[in-house]
Amino acid sequence: MKIEIFEMERAQSLWENRVKYNLTESGVHPYTLEEFLGSDEIEKLLSIRLGYGQTNGSEELRESISRLYPGTDLDNILVTNGSAEANFITIWQNLEPEDELILMLPNYMQIWGLARSFGIKVRPFHLKEELKWGPDLDELQGLISPRTKMIAVCNPNNPTGAVLSDSEMKEIARLAEEADAWIYSDEVYKGAELDGEETPTFWGLYDKVLVSCGLSKAYALPGLRIGWLVGPKKKIEEAWAYHDYTSISSGILSNWIASLVLEPERRKKALDRNRKILNENLAVLEEWVQKHKPLFELIPPRAGGVAFLRYNMKIKSTELADKLLKEKSVFIVAGDFFGMDHYIRIGIGTEKDYFKAGLSLIDETLEEISGKSSI
Repeated sequence: MKIEIFEMERAQSLWENRVKYNLTESGVHPYTLEEFLGSDEIEKLLSIRLGYGQTNGSEELRESISRLYPGTDLDNILVTNGSAEANFITIWQNLEPEDELILMLPNYMQIWGLARSFGIKVRPFHLKEELKWGPDLDELQGLISPRTKMIAVCNPNNPTGAVLSDSEMKEIARLAEEADAWIYSDEVYKGAELDGEETPTFWGLYDKVLVSCGLSKAYALPGLRIGWLVGPKKKIEEAWAYHDYTSISSGILSNWIASLVLEPERRKKALDRNRKILNENLAVLEEWVQKHKPLFELIPPRAGGVAFLRYNMKIKSTELADKLLKEKSVFIVAGDFFGMDHYIRIGIGTEKDYFKAGLSLIDETLEEISGKSSI
């Protein structure tokens, strides 16, 4: 097996900690422990012995997670090292070479590259800009074949910030049931809705549903590296066996902190704080886009830490991103990483002054490009 280079993650790994203005982050400005925990809890943290802990996740954490998914208990939950491990385990466990995976695009491209490297045929169905980044369900239906084993969605979506309607979710579930295919729903942005109305989960719409989520995006705690899988008990028990071959366990300190994060009142406080940051920065970005019309078009995200902008300039998205990186030390995500040139992804979860300063430097580059008549 030869893996494909995960181009976006490779670029971020190379540059996100070396630039002055990193606007590629897809989450919200992260917490410190002092901001999130009380002094007594920090003292408790210092007393925890650094053993392995329960390898499928502490009972306290799995019980906390199960409260978010009606009809589950701790045996429906597997705690993973971030949602990235959850994605890896799910594809490895459930698909064989020559199986077909129908994948929503645009999307976080880990599943795309991983499945193709495993010899799985990936068939994309698309969110359409003309549908305000809604899904083309006729396209989805036309892609289903006897070899379709899974339909994978990202809801709320990365990078568009779109959210499926209840009717769209039910139709996807109906199509999956007709095909006897699994639904795999990446719900890592659930809780980061800008209007505060939390997106329903796919869990419970159909018997063959697997859900991934975690603390990295909506909760602004990526450094804990806590993700999880939700699914039927037998399927989760099998996934645990795959987890034994990957990371074995997540960190015992992270498990303990995560169980506190998911306490109802503390969870609400975290999500409210993060929504405030996202809404403030989205307002800044919308004003910036208006200033630069018709160079940019934006369908405002409904959820998540990123905005996906289409631009009208005679420059490839990778070239534009490289120019900003090298000349202004501003880092954005090129649409080319999603197979969509002439789009860029900008993170809206950072501190407001930092965000504004990064946009100001992009202004300088736009003026330079305009002066060269490349628009």
